Amino acid sequence: MKFAISSCWNSHRHDDGYAMLTELADLGFGYVELSHGTRLSLVPGILRGVEEGLVKVASVHNFCPLPVGVMGAAPNLYEPSAVSRRERILWLHNTMKTIEFANRVECDRIVLHSGRVRMLWGDPGNAVDAAFDDGADNLPQLVKKGLSRLGRKKKGFMKRLKESYSLLAERARDRGVRFGIENREAFCELPLDGDMEDLQAHLKDLEVFGYWHDSGHAQLKDRMGLIGHREFLETQRPHLLGFHLHDVSEDNRDHQVPGSGVIDWSILVDNVRVDDVVVMEMSPRLRSEDIRTGREFLLRTIPALSGS
Repeated sequence: MKFAISSCWNSHRHDDGYAMLTELADLGFGYVELSHGTRLSLVPGILRGVEEGLVKVASVHNFCPLPVGVMGAAPNLYEPSAVSRRERILWLHNTMKTIEFANRVECDRIVLHSGRVRMLWGDPGNAVDAAFDDGADNLPQLVKKGLSRLGRKKKGFMKRLKESYSLLAERARDRGVRFGIENREAFCELPLDGDMEDLQAHLKDLEVFGYWHDSGHAQLKDRMGLIGHREFLETQRPHLLGFHLHDVSEDNRDHQVPGSGVIDWSILVDNVRVDDVVVMEMSPRLRSEDIRTGREFLLRTIPALSGS
């Protein structure tokens, strides 16, 4: 079992990648996920830590390391579904850089974001998010209206997304990596929840794509009325490559300590397998004590993690 913690929790606090990995190892983790906030300056220390066996790398999150000149987490800097051909080329180029880095740190799983539907006039997600945050009674109506708008606009974006993923597969097939397509929290992000199964079916023959389940994102979508968390995960279970595990607070903040919020953890207990990569993806605002508490909760609660 690869039970890891994402460096999104502490990468911003370190100038040396070795010190960053040491802090994570000292919390009891033998595996890490290198996040989309991994600056180029951290790479030498990371490579040293991996070479010395300080930790192993379970997964990396595109783009990793960050493109030249980018100093903060930017997973959506370039999008595979973008209208601009130049942006799609930059997405592919920088994703290939992530693959090269994954090979260097002996990691075989890469987490991907898939872009979003861009609206010329108004983003329906803004109204949905506002109603969700306020607990407004008209949330179901706004969700229905927003999904209708997205349904009319998504075709071109999904076409470009599939083309970008096909190009990526051509270049990555012999690199020994697989890509986990993450479920997203924002209303307009791709793939829309109802399209994930179609996308996985479309990519199946390329043999390098699977699904990456983010527990917090799924819970937020469940609370919005867009999916049922359990049903959605069980549908995607055959494609699953890994998990981002974190909780969601009563006021809808994700990346919280597992066990502290509203997630029904029996959903994860029933679906985590020993061959999955499981990553705690924690808010940088949390303390070391919070990380230890969350780790112990997951080890206690999810039987597949018992040997970690």
